[in-house]
Amino acid sequence: MGRRGVMSERLKYELADELGVGDVVRREGFGNVSSRNCGNLVRLAIERAERAMLMGQ
Repeated sequence: MGRRGVMSERLKYELADELGVGDVVRREGFGNVSSRNCGNLVRLAIERAERAMLMGQ
């Protein structure tokens, strides 16, 4: 049984685009994104989740 991800694929790509690494992800996959940018993706996802919770979504 595979692990179910917390983030949707759409959100992952949206965040990658926001960070300017969407082209790398589409061309080479998330495995070729730097550790720093992966950390930034997680940070952005957390910020969005916190905002959504504050707004009651």
